[in-house]
Amino acid sequence: MPAGAGTHKCPPDSVKVGNVCIDTYEASVWSIPPSNIALVKKVQGGRATLADLTAGGATQLSPLPSCTPGFPANFPSGGQWTPVAGSNPPSPGVYAVSVAGVTPTACIDWFQAAQACRLSGKRLTTNLEWQDAAAGTPDPGNAPTPGPNDCNTYSSGPSNTGSRVDCKSSWGVFDMIGNVNEWVADWADRNTTGCTNSTTGLALPGSDFVCFGGDGSPQVPGALLRGGHWSGVAGAGVFAVSAFDGPSYSDFNLGFRCAR
Repeated sequence: MPAGAGTHKCPPDSVKVGNVCIDTYEASVWSIPPSNIALVKKVQGGRATLADLTAGGATQLSPLPSCTPGFPANFPSGGQWTPVAGSNPPSPGVYAVSVAGVTPTACIDWFQAAQACRLSGKRLTTNLEWQDAAAGTPDPGNAPTPGPNDCNTYSSGPSNTGSRVDCKSSWGVFDMIGNVNEWVADWADRNTTGCTNSTTGLALPGSDFVCFGGDGSPQVPGALLRGGHWSGVAGAGVFAVSAFDGPSYSDFNLGFRCAR
């Protein structure tokens, strides 16, 4: 463990990066009846396994590649959820989980992702926390055929979380490059001037995707996406950053990751 990593322990579903617990895996979102108190507590404590979820009758929501089943009516776009009648504490029965062996949840906007994290006792990673946690992830670069254990940057679809065993950061976090773009907490001016693959301002030589900043005129917000995704984006990498999409946008290649 790198020096200065702090003293508190992280739950089993996360990795300690400094004094922050970053989810080990890209998020999957699950429907769990709030009445299943034992399973909800396991999720909120970071101790739920895939076996716990399936045995407890949980259903993964909006998994890739189909994004079906989608989110329930009480968890609409915008994250303006309404609680299940009688749930205490209030909950729509929707929870973000970090487990290996599933395709990430996608087709989710920034507001839904942020709320799914909160309902699980977490939050979205900040841009700085994401950048720190990605350090040391081996980048397969722009090769059209990354190896089966390399980060998923050029393929026909998403990989199961944690299955690309060499796509692991120095801290022990999986899939920070490729697979799905990941919402982070920060917003910026939405990009209006076009995107590029750039080395400008980056710490290391490379050609990561940069889609950031406007033309100086008043802008609507763009929520930051990090890391790139699977479908042949040449600039996926630890420095890939995009402010092209507003926080209300969702797509098949947009996922997220939580932190504590």
